[in-house]
Amino acid sequence: MKMPIYFDCHATTPVDPRVMEAMLPYFTQNFGNPASTSHSHGWQAEAAITKARAQVAALIGAREKEIIFTSGATESNNIALFGAIGKVNGHVPHLITTQVEHSCVLSISKELKERGVDVTFLPVNKFGQVEIETLLNSIKPQTALISIIFANNEIGTINPIKEIVKVAKEKNKNLLVHVDAAQAVGKLPIDVNDLNIDMLSLSAHKIYGPKGVGALFIRSKEPRVKLDPVVFGSGQERGIRPGTLNVPGIVGLGKAAEICQNDMAEEVKRIKRLRDKLENGIKSQLENVTVNGHPTERLVMNLNVSFDNATPDFLLDNCSAIAVSSGSACSSANMAPSHVLAAIGLTEELARCTLRFGVGRMTTESDVDTAITTVVNAVKKCRQVRFGGKHDSAN
Repeated sequence: MKMPIYFDCHATTPVDPRVMEAMLPYFTQNFGNPASTSHSHGWQAEAAITKARAQVAALIGAREKEIIFTSGATESNNIALFGAIGKVNGHVPHLITTQVEHSCVLSISKELKERGVDVTFLPVNKFGQVEIETLLNSIKPQTALISIIFANNEIGTINPIKEIVKVAKEKNKNLLVHVDAAQAVGKLPIDVNDLNIDMLSLSAHKIYGPKGVGALFIRSKEPRVKLDPVVFGSGQERGIRPGTLNVPGIVGLGKAAEICQNDMAEEVKRIKRLRDKLENGIKSQLENVTVNGHPTERLVMNLNVSFDNATPDFLLDNCSAIAVSSGSACSSANMAPSHVLAAIGLTEELARCTLRFGVGRMTTESDVDTAITTVVNAVKKCRQVRFGGKHDSAN
């Protein structure tokens, strides 16, 4: 079976061969449990964990002790939000998030609201960014936490995190800021101290590492962030995320982080060139095309494009040569149109006729050429069926 060309790197990425090479020994000869402190098998595993912790910390400018390993950004988000604000003891804490968060954060926020937390879901502008004035008007004396996505998983829009944190903490010095950076880590230079964020979530499989492993940055001073435990066990990861550590996965995350840190500058240039070629190739041959997201403050890998006068099922059926998404992978089972596209003002019809491309490390020039031809032909065919050949050319 011939597999389609992969353009869905927002959903997941292939494991880099260098990452796999680093992981393999920890499935076989180096199989020890890092909690086994009485013999060399455990010491060897603990050394690997320590190295990986340093590699992840270096990628985001954190201290090693501020990195907690988890099963991925979803678990990290749960630990951060429930740990920071999950209890309502006599007073009602206030949480601020946005309407365009990943479905994970939206689900957590809705659950917290059910438990009695005061939750504000901020609207965004037409590009998918939080407006500073809107945020400021939402902050209250009892605001305990702001949780905001760094770069959107559907439209790639990057939020002005540094400015958001600055103005928010000027208005309420006691609030904490959590950032879901699953899409941003490894694609953007991130320094948690320069940004002054308190918590940050990330996943290995978004940066060419293995699935099922991630991390949570928790600031250790100025301020020292204290979280209530969400999971209980034997005390691993300072009791914040107890359970036997996934040594091969963590080694893979560490190696993936190291590669991103070393190669990011050149990789970003190459991927942007390919993304721009893809975007221009589609737009030059089709009319009534809308590129969603911010025109410049957007992940270089991202192209989220809507086609007017198309039919959703027909469009996807005729793009079978390429693996693309019509929305977030985590909500693909939900047939409702994207909540992100709705929040930036797209009609339901246009939102349904949208493709999300994620250009990646393994994408080639030939892949992009194939994608352009496939999409252009699919849209033209779709419009010809609907309108007898009208609306099918940019000429």
